[in-house]
Amino acid sequence: MNPFQLKNGQLHVESVSLSDIARRFGTPCYVYSRAALEASLDEFQRELVGLDALVCYAVKANSNLAVLNVFARRGAGFDIVSGGELKRAMAAGADPKKIVFSGVGKSADEMALALDIGILCFNVESEAELERLNEVAGQKGKRAPISLRVNPNVDAKTHPYISTGLKENKFGVAYEEAVNLYRRAANLPHIEVEGIDCHIGSQLLDASPFAEALEKVLQLVDEIEAAGIRLRHIDLGGGLGIRYKDEKAPAVQTYLEPLLRALNDRKLKILLEPGRRLVGNAGVLLTRVEYLKPGEVKNFAIVDAAMNDLARPALYDAWHDIVPVAPGGGKHLDWEIVGPICESSDFLGHGRPLCLEAGDLLAVMSAGAYGMAMSSNYNTRPRAAEVMVDGERCHVVRRREVVDELFAAESVLP
Repeated sequence: MNPFQLKNGQLHVESVSLSDIARRFGTPCYVYSRAALEASLDEFQRELVGLDALVCYAVKANSNLAVLNVFARRGAGFDIVSGGELKRAMAAGADPKKIVFSGVGKSADEMALALDIGILCFNVESEAELERLNEVAGQKGKRAPISLRVNPNVDAKTHPYISTGLKENKFGVAYEEAVNLYRRAANLPHIEVEGIDCHIGSQLLDASPFAEALEKVLQLVDEIEAAGIRLRHIDLGGGLGIRYKDEKAPAVQTYLEPLLRALNDRKLKILLEPGRRLVGNAGVLLTRVEYLKPGEVKNFAIVDAAMNDLARPALYDAWHDIVPVAPGGGKHLDWEIVGPICESSDFLGHGRPLCLEAGDLLAVMSAGAYGMAMSSNYNTRPRAAEVMVDGERCHVVRRREVVDELFAAESVLP
């Protein structure tokens, strides 16, 4: 669903005008639709009805407590990559038995915290991590439930920075080494083998790499079970893409169909870890034009949001649609939409044909994923407010920071 629609000449989210949100809460401001979040999760859960399956939202995409709580209320699990994300998920009402812990660099303290809480599974990504986890679990007098994240060497056909399933990527255990490492895991006294995990990348728009990875993982499952090691679940990760510009993102049904067909006769619980697909198109970044600066070569629209608020354009050269909140008539010019940060990479969009005046409100679309979660205080800029819209109601789910807070933990030398 698209919760952002024009009504009476104004862009609304559900039943609330974005102009009203800007007036009440200021800009820059992230705005999310509860209905869109729920609809995105429902799309996965409908396809999995009647199956032993769990959708684990990838917290890194958007870790706001209100977002996590919306998903927890509807039975979702969570995929975390740090001890901080684990604490966030628990604070938002997560069931620890629905949490999987991914990531290549888990510390001993993070492992101990997850063992104390009693999570569903650790997705182990190296032999060294496996040995450390066995040691930490032994100190706790526990057995750590694990799956090995296997790197199938499959090209996800996505941006190289968000590809994770090739041999040159840092993620996972080499496919050829997986069976031996499973044998090692099965013989460790404080490890309990639970499943197998695979994740090949993010913003996947073609289902064929997913199907190829699945085929390779199932071949491995057969080898592991032939070695006498029982697996209880298979985790195929996430990565299903969304529409930013003119992409044709596959439907959830299309994406999952080869998985469900291939697993039809196997008694394996299914785990999925979508992130961007659940939150990306459920949010926008609301920003106001501060100055217009026409030039001979380029026209610059300087807005109050910047690369510290939304890093994706500077980091990945990512494209986000940018639309006026109150579209008007007049002459359109091609504008560089840039922020006030002192970097030439501080842009939100290049060459956007818009009719603009100083003071206009703009909505940077599809900003619900990897927006606020990747924001920073560069240039000592307070991070934006976050607002959740639920029908006709607005809730501030993160207040805007103030400058004094940014250096409150610092001190000068005596």
